[in-house]
Amino acid sequence: MGDYSMRDVFRRETRTQVDVLKQSLVVLKQQPTHTSELDAVIRALHAIVGAAYLVELDIVAHLAETMKAGLIAAQNHEVQLTTAKLDSLLYACNLLAEVSQIEDAEMTQWLFRHTEDFVRVQSAIELNLLHRIDENQPFSPVSATILPPPKTNPIDHQPAPNPILSDASLMELFRQEVEEQATRLNNGLIAIETQPDSTQELEALMRSAHSIKGAARIVGLDAAVELAHGMEDCFVAAQTQALTLTSDQIDVLFRGVDLLQTLSQTPEAQLPQWLEQHKAEFASVQSALNTTEVQSVPTVQPIAETVHNTPILESPNRSDNNSDNNNAVRDSVQTTPNVLEPPGSDSDDNSVRDRVVRVSAENLNRIVGLAGESMIAANWLQPFADSLLQLKSRQSALSKTLEALQQKALISEVNEPLLDRSRRQEQDCRELLNDRIGELEEYIRRTDNLSDRLYREVIRSQMRPFIDGVQGFPRMVRDLARQLGKQVKLEILGEATVVDRDILKELEAPLTHILRNAIDHGLESPDDRISAHKPPEGTIHLEAFHRGGMLAITVSDDGKGIDPRQIRQQVIRRNLAPPDVARRMSDAELMEFLFLPGFSLSKQVTELSGRGVGLDIAKTMAQEVGGTVRAISHPKKGTSFHFQLPLTLSVVRTLLVEISGESYAFPLSRIDCIVELDRTSIAVAENRQYFTFNDKNVGLVSLAQVLNLPALAPSNSRWVVLISQQSSTYGLIVDRCLGEQELVVRPLDARLGKVQDVSAAALMGDGSLVLILDVSDLVRSINTLLKAGQVTPRDPQTTNVQRKKILVVDDSITVREVERKLLENRGYQVDVAVDGMEGWNAVRSHAYDLVISDIDMPRMNGIELIKQIKTHSRLRSTPVIVVSYRDREDDRLQGLDAGADYYLTKSSFHDDTLIQAVVDLIGQQS
Repeated sequence: MGDYSMRDVFRRETRTQVDVLKQSLVVLKQQPTHTSELDAVIRALHAIVGAAYLVELDIVAHLAETMKAGLIAAQNHEVQLTTAKLDSLLYACNLLAEVSQIEDAEMTQWLFRHTEDFVRVQSAIELNLLHRIDENQPFSPVSATILPPPKTNPIDHQPAPNPILSDASLMELFRQEVEEQATRLNNGLIAIETQPDSTQELEALMRSAHSIKGAARIVGLDAAVELAHGMEDCFVAAQTQALTLTSDQIDVLFRGVDLLQTLSQTPEAQLPQWLEQHKAEFASVQSALNTTEVQSVPTVQPIAETVHNTPILESPNRSDNNSDNNNAVRDSVQTTPNVLEPPGSDSDDNSVRDRVVRVSAENLNRIVGLAGESMIAANWLQPFADSLLQLKSRQSALSKTLEALQQKALISEVNEPLLDRSRRQEQDCRELLNDRIGELEEYIRRTDNLSDRLYREVIRSQMRPFIDGVQGFPRMVRDLARQLGKQVKLEILGEATVVDRDILKELEAPLTHILRNAIDHGLESPDDRISAHKPPEGTIHLEAFHRGGMLAITVSDDGKGIDPRQIRQQVIRRNLAPPDVARRMSDAELMEFLFLPGFSLSKQVTELSGRGVGLDIAKTMAQEVGGTVRAISHPKKGTSFHFQLPLTLSVVRTLLVEISGESYAFPLSRIDCIVELDRTSIAVAENRQYFTFNDKNVGLVSLAQVLNLPALAPSNSRWVVLISQQSSTYGLIVDRCLGEQELVVRPLDARLGKVQDVSAAALMGDGSLVLILDVSDLVRSINTLLKAGQVTPRDPQTTNVQRKKILVVDDSITVREVERKLLENRGYQVDVAVDGMEGWNAVRSHAYDLVISDIDMPRMNGIELIKQIKTHSRLRSTPVIVVSYRDREDDRLQGLDAGADYYLTKSSFHDDTLIQAVVDLIGQQS
């Protein structure tokens, strides 16, 4: 497209010439034979044609050429300039003005969205000015596509493919267009059902259908073009009040939206087969739409009449620095409905949309990780500055020592000059050090500020408005309500509340289950509501807001509520609690049973609900992201569910604990409390430890035992972290509590699989890695150990056992640390090396029982390292295990040929394959 300077020239030239065009065309509407104005218009269009061709915007150049040809025909008295023809030219000017505003990065997508508009307007100008058809036919952008056809199909006049578009994936742009417009169609149809005469909603619906039609035409999906065109005609008919859309007709339009969405989500290779399979469905919807259109055809003409003689809106870039004459012309341009503006040009949403850049989740996660590391790197500077201050302090002490020496009478006159020179040098060094410390402190302040702003900005980029995750709910609620014969209104509050994109994705399933339950069980039928002195239409509120540094989401309805007595009876009937205990439970305690798997108050299982899985999913989801959910119900008034979730999953507040000399992190949101117990407070029953907390016996388990780590020597007191999940509560014994810390979450490498009891990792301020524990996984591990009878009181062994030494060589810090902890959990002593060269230096300097190495590493790869070990006279007997992320036969053979004893993939971490290989080669650690 040429360089950026030429694009700027095009934009400036087009904006300037469009101003000239509009002013002259308005004058021509009053004086059609004004020769000088015709000359000015033709010159302006000629300039736009040249500028557009210069930057390879052929579609723009073709439109300007068509306009120029039509005006030359008028100049030669071959056609007469009527108001309708000038209106079509003014509408084309709006398109030219709009394209002159688009930035380079957004041009491809904008042209894709508006190619249909260029083709349609160009065809209308050709029909009106070049083919001399009905001289008095008024121009309407809405009805331009239904003007009498020329001798050739207007589509045949479509310009050659734009080079900008040819570089992009048109099908991907089509999918994005349908995804966005389908959301608007769904929301608009729901609004129209309650407000059938809303001209604003009908206009938006028509434009959405029109956009899909244009996008489908570009990618050659004729079935989608016809369907979208039929939907567009329905909305046009409703705009002219020739048709009032009923619920049944809206059902048909919803079917059309669903077909278009499904089509857009079908892989390109499968499209022909899919279209053939669904041909009957397209025909059925199209037939239903055509039945609606029969009523609208006779009333299409009034649309044109409403637009007839309506001046075009002025360009948004019209200069305010024109002459008084120009001001008078501008004042004559009246403000009119947006019918004549290019689709999307008047929408704030579209302006925002055009600035959106799509970034993959993987890329964003990497950026978040790098931003977090930059914060950690910035934190390293302060300890360095502190060390310089210590140096300054010592230098001051040295100065005092020199001064004391100088005052000693024993110093000879010969040594005095030398002492003076030493003091001067010391003073120079002290001044230089002071200057450098000041500069460093200023640099630390700037770096801290910059890294903090960078991190916050990156975290903000992870956030999305709440409405993005729930925009399909109004359609779902409407369809379910009609299916059940109920009247339901969904009100969404806090649409702009920002939510972490990962949390927003996790929220979809639990919120769907809660809404379905509310419609099926919570809200009464219209007759029952009227009998209960309620309006026939039930209301569900879905609200999102920030409170106390957390994300709060509430789903509430005004239905019949839940009777706590029913829950209590179900608890007793299913033996979930002793009858006397169940009778003493509060309403809040009883409501917690709703979240148990399989618990349901429904008397029958339906397609929508009754299986007792929905609320279990909600509870699990809240716990997995480190939040909570609770239910509150008022019989005959309604039920509400309250989620409290973290604002982001990228940063987590944790409690750092020490176990067997290693630091681990607990998410604070998953900890009930922390207590310090005296050894006398711990009791033993049936070979299991427990203590009494809030009048309840809580089982005690050593976290070192759960993680299979060596225990330290017992002390007089023990720190206990209380965790719980549903009805299970345990106290985990740790060696020390190190305090709270906010950590930047780094997900584990997917190649590692699910590492037991660990959810993620994080980097500490000193660059060391700490593992974040998975509380749900820990509870499952404890339950497994309890069932196997393996949780017993134990004291650390006092004997000093010689541990086998293993060297782990891998350039990935995550993989190194996971391997190290896996092996240390089995009692082995583990050293690590960051690449093959460091591993080779280590294995020559220390004696190792086993080496575990990656293949792809800088400086020296794993194959070279194995060959060096196996050809060394002293090291050749050292066994070697290759652990690579690649599972290719040639890599396996290459590793084994080099002398490796085992070749494993990194997916073996989540089972016992790696440990079994270690045991086979060097035996278990005693």
